[in-house]
Amino acid sequence: MRSPPLDPRCSDLAPTVESLTSYDKEHLVTYLRLLDAYADGTDWQDVASLVLHIDPRSEPERARSALQSHLSRARWMDRSGYRHLLRGFN
Repeated sequence: MRSPPLDPRCSDLAPTVESLTSYDKEHLVTYLRLLDAYADGTDWQDVASLVLHIDPRSEPERARSALQSHLSRARWMDRSGYRHLLRGFN
């Protein structure tokens, strides 16, 4: 498996299916950064700006929605999606 990009562009919505997608493969580092930021108590606006590259001051609804979507996906990866990684993205 190739290493995922360190800072890929993010869509407004993360996938919601119960299997890994190519988007997930590309955004593994993004998901880890989100989980770390929330574990550290980082302000959501800083997370949206630094991790998702969405300015929460000029686009607050988009930033909050994208952040919630990606954080939900990161939590899914943490709870059960990682199993797909162990099987080689099948």
